[in-house]
Amino acid sequence: MRIGVVFPQTQIGADPGGIRAYAEAAADLGYQHLMVYDHVLGADPAAREGWKGAYDLHDTFHEPFVLFGWLAAFSPLELVTGVIVLPQRQAALAAKQAAEVDILSGGKLRLGVGIGWNKVEYEALGEDFHRRGRVLDEQIDLMKRLWTEPVVTSEGSRHNVQAAGLAPMPVQRPIPIWLGAERAEAAFDRVGRVGDGWFPQVAPGAKLDDLIARVHAAASRHGRDPAQIGMEGRISVRAGQLDAVAAEADGWRKASATHISVNTMPGGRKTVDEHIALLREATAAVGLG
Repeated sequence: MRIGVVFPQTQIGADPGGIRAYAEAAADLGYQHLMVYDHVLGADPAAREGWKGAYDLHDTFHEPFVLFGWLAAFSPLELVTGVIVLPQRQAALAAKQAAEVDILSGGKLRLGVGIGWNKVEYEALGEDFHRRGRVLDEQIDLMKRLWTEPVVTSEGSRHNVQAAGLAPMPVQRPIPIWLGAERAEAAFDRVGRVGDGWFPQVAPGAKLDDLIARVHAAASRHGRDPAQIGMEGRISVRAGQLDAVAAEADGWRKASATHISVNTMPGGRKTVDEHIALLREATAAVGLG
């Protein structure tokens, strides 16, 4: 099981020196990948009656592709999006950006994608929030073709490419596509049909076992080997609770997770040094070193 970190984007601030220090410390401690969340815009709760969202305009999010292009210059970590909200972006442009990150990182991009929940972003970016699932299916197919075929012609409901292609092509052909999946049956079917891996949004236990069974059933329906689909868990780490962290890491191993990520944001840390210290505390509990 490969062990990485969740980039503490809402708490790490905008200082490039701090971001670099965090990434370098994670690699030095033996963590193997860095996962970044994606939000383009945050809503102003005071101006939007009834707003209910996990984040708002006060929460800091670095743009993943730009951040990864910079990190690729010095970091050995695998770079993971968890997840890019793909239907609010142009597929061909996202494919180009992902290919460039893959090249600059030496083939270390793992592209997690999903449909998102923030209608504000869809409105601002001129995309249809209500068709996002169908658009995502079309985008995944098109992007995989752009990463593997020199010339692509594709006519879809949202994207139209006529005899065009990417240059340079990515190192990985295709770049691995991982998917978020939480409740909707369509999401589990999509993982089984086209996903190289997935991010369950629950902890190990009976509910996770049920979700795994649903993904495996979908893979079998589509003629795929469920064992070839990766799974990445996420562990929230707080100081003084490392026994619970160790137990959860063991639970993910027993569930046959291929990856886990350590998330220090729930601990309420305010500085880069505090996040690094908590990562250091967690290394033994999650099985590093």
